[in-house]
Amino acid sequence: MDDPSSASNKRKRKRGRKPKASPPSPDRSSPSPAPAPAPAGRRGRKPRRHEAPADADAARPASPPRRGEPKPVANGGDAVAVAVSESAPASWDEVVRVVPCMDAVVKVFCVHTEPNFSLPWQRKRQYSSSSSGFIIGGRRVLTNAHSVEHYTQVKLKKRGSDTKYLATVLAIGTECDIALLTVSDDEFWEGVSPVEFGTLPALQDAVTVVGYPIGGDTISVTSGVVSRIEILSYVHGSTELLGLQIDAAINSGNSGGPAFNDRGKCVGIAFQSLKHEDAENIGYVIPTPVITHFIQDYEKAGEYTGFPILGIEWQKMENPDLRKSMGMKPDQKGVRVRRVEPTAPESGCLQPSDIILSFDGVDIANDGTVPFRHGERIGFSYLVSQKYTGEKALVKVLRDSKVHEFKIRLATHKRLVAAHVKGRPPSYYIVAGFVFAAVSVPYLRSEYGKDYEYDAPVKLLVKHLHSMAESPDEQLVVVSQVLVADINIGYEEIVNTQVLAFNGQPVKNLKNLVTMVENCKDEFLKFDLEYDQIVVLETKTAKAATQDILTTHCIPSAMSDDLKA
Repeated sequence: MDDPSSASNKRKRKRGRKPKASPPSPDRSSPSPAPAPAPAGRRGRKPRRHEAPADADAARPASPPRRGEPKPVANGGDAVAVAVSESAPASWDEVVRVVPCMDAVVKVFCVHTEPNFSLPWQRKRQYSSSSSGFIIGGRRVLTNAHSVEHYTQVKLKKRGSDTKYLATVLAIGTECDIALLTVSDDEFWEGVSPVEFGTLPALQDAVTVVGYPIGGDTISVTSGVVSRIEILSYVHGSTELLGLQIDAAINSGNSGGPAFNDRGKCVGIAFQSLKHEDAENIGYVIPTPVITHFIQDYEKAGEYTGFPILGIEWQKMENPDLRKSMGMKPDQKGVRVRRVEPTAPESGCLQPSDIILSFDGVDIANDGTVPFRHGERIGFSYLVSQKYTGEKALVKVLRDSKVHEFKIRLATHKRLVAAHVKGRPPSYYIVAGFVFAAVSVPYLRSEYGKDYEYDAPVKLLVKHLHSMAESPDEQLVVVSQVLVADINIGYEEIVNTQVLAFNGQPVKNLKNLVTMVENCKDEFLKFDLEYDQIVVLETKTAKAATQDILTTHCIPSAMSDDLKA
């Protein structure tokens, strides 16, 4: 469980060619070259850009530096400056290049034990995976969340070491696909300097992805450039956050590995790639703003609280007639509020058909974008994601041709169909052979496979994609299956059908259903299901038959532990 997909062949970049008529221009990060006499030997080819200095110099005999040539200089243990010379027709150019330190990159070994959402009273067979990670300040290690999802045991191994150290998972950020680990053994931290973070790179900046992908056991390095910076879809988190698109190869096992810039600073974490017949060499990196938000969120709250949202669905205002009908002036721009989530903390402030003009003082364009660095624009959700859960933001709104300002408190997204169970086992309740469960994305994936968005029933998909929770504890409760017994004859074919009401009372969530059934004093248990189906069972007989059915099907309990509390 390393990467949702794998990248195509690595794009190769040629460097070091010099024009015959004039000497080459120096690298941006290099000092001005000084001419020197040309020595005898090979000419015109630099060493490979991403070769670690320790490995590159191991087989090279030591020799005193030539006059005017700078000596190799260590840079705080995180990067090493190496002097590299290249011959020219009339002179030498001394170029200093920065190579990231590889010793901070570790291999992550994880044993996973996933819940069985179709049979929620048991778990699947455990399996093992390997991925990458890297050491940061504070005796901590960063990797991907999907690398340690449903973990039973996590171990780390340093480069060049034969020892695996037992790790502790401090936090898992499902939305941003980042996990924070630590190791209690002091030996693990000896002789390793933490990786330093750099700023958000620009387009065409060189990046180096380091990790332990499939194809070997030693560290691997791939290179490329930043080809796009925008709001990306995070497959594991089912969210949209800022991301970098690069053309370096990101394969299974690279997940969690750092991406370095040409100065040896980490600019992101490799986490997914695009597998498509019309696309090649497209990999994605979690950038430093998202990483910093995750780390600071953990340090502030002592746990991961998530990325907040504004709690609305919005519409572009690019049509001129639409803008006129909404009372917008020619100099006003913004987006229209389609729906407001009932669970949003300040759902009473914003209303449908409001025009959001700005967020925290930043004007929003009619296409929903805001200025982002020089010559770039990005979706305004980036501004929201930079906030922390519970913080407030100033929102300027046009309503009935009048401008209003609101201080809106931001919160995390409450989905009717949860995208993750966050490591908890799934909830279930069984009575008279009827297995009741709460629908989540992992549940749909377990029932209908990875293509559940095409194979699941339309009614479930509509609720998953478009329905909003009316309260924070609302769940979509279904009869997942019926364990056949004499008492439920005629109901055997009911599968994944939503429960609407019990004895005339609406069902809000699974725990609410359990409470009503367990405390029922009526003669019959009556379940109202979708498609106008009704299930009626005699109360005493149903409760008495439950234990016999559980014994027959070797089920240890009629309900999950979280429902017993």
